[in-house]
Amino acid sequence: MVNIAVMGYGTVGSGVVEVINTNSDIINQRAGDEINVKYVLDIRDFPDDPIQEKIVHDVNVIINDPEIRIVVEVMGGIEPAYTFVKQCLEAGKSVVTSNKALVAKHGAELLSIAKERELNFLFEASVGGGIPIIRALNSSLTADKIEEITGILNGTTNYMLSKMFYEGADYAEVLKEAQDNGYAERNPEADVEGYDACRKIAILSSLISGQQVDFEDIYTEGITKITKEDMLYAKELGMTIKLLASSKRHGNHLHAIVAPALLGKEHPLYNINDVFNAVFVHGNVLGDAMFYGSGAGKLPTASAVVADVVDEVKHLHRNIMTMWKNEKLTLLPIEDTCKRFFVRMNGDADKRRDEVEALFGNVRFLNVEGLSDEFGFVTEVMTEGEYGKKAEKAEGILHMIRIEG
Repeated sequence: MVNIAVMGYGTVGSGVVEVINTNSDIINQRAGDEINVKYVLDIRDFPDDPIQEKIVHDVNVIINDPEIRIVVEVMGGIEPAYTFVKQCLEAGKSVVTSNKALVAKHGAELLSIAKERELNFLFEASVGGGIPIIRALNSSLTADKIEEITGILNGTTNYMLSKMFYEGADYAEVLKEAQDNGYAERNPEADVEGYDACRKIAILSSLISGQQVDFEDIYTEGITKITKEDMLYAKELGMTIKLLASSKRHGNHLHAIVAPALLGKEHPLYNINDVFNAVFVHGNVLGDAMFYGSGAGKLPTASAVVADVVDEVKHLHRNIMTMWKNEKLTLLPIEDTCKRFFVRMNGDADKRRDEVEALFGNVRFLNVEGLSDEFGFVTEVMTEGEYGKKAEKAEGILHMIRIEG
């Protein structure tokens, strides 16, 4: 029997217990041993839940119990999660977490502690929820040099953008609907401003580069400025708009960005809709691969957590996780990256054609029926720095969206 402890009995924590109870036979068979939840740490009591007999309020009960071999951290946030996880590793216990903020901030250090002690620190659920992207990068794709990872890594914003695109709804309307359906928090900032996706792509960037990529260094732009007018232009272009988190190699450098982007129908992420997530990976040997599934939710996330628990049970005395160095990676500045840009501008296209072409060169003009006093255009490929300088000289720019591919 392998005794484990679960720290946090919220949505994911209760899901972990439920998954272990529901699928205990097949989980134990695959682990090669019986997995037993001995403790659940929470500040609350649950008198109407059978879990109450396992509830503890002091983390030291877990840390000081030699029978606990694996600890699951699903509390969220940096503290006290970081302190608790570090103490558990130092006490000789492997750790599984779904905490993207913790992994993005302290992943290198915690992986190093685990490796020194022949333990494991696994975090599959921290990036793709139920999508097994970490395990793929850590094992299946280790023969490849990963040239690109681009993903839809936030189900809330994907749900909102899908509604705006297919139903013509505006931002405020779909946000309220997402909140009413439980997809968005009352304070949706982490999702809609791109912070959630930013931490996830920072983790993936650290994994593929082998160095620490700080999420604070990644240019991040959310969906709060996307309008139904933007969606009308997207349809005119035969494209859609998605919030992409992307990490790409440019020579010897890595560039990472989180921002809305226009995708053509040929792009593998074009048809990823609703609350689903997907990750596109390009390797120098493999070529293209796609991972698709439920990126969030109680049971999909818990399923990924329990899969990590099973992995740790099978490797109690052997470190299996690829680690990255504490040494910080300097990302390629966004100003040096190249792409095309879609721009919406005030006025009449015919009257402003010469002005726009003098600034931006050979562009494709767009007019959408029903939108008066504005027009759109698509630029040729240029660097972000070049676009920024040109945009500073232009009057009446309403919005800009980058074009992927």
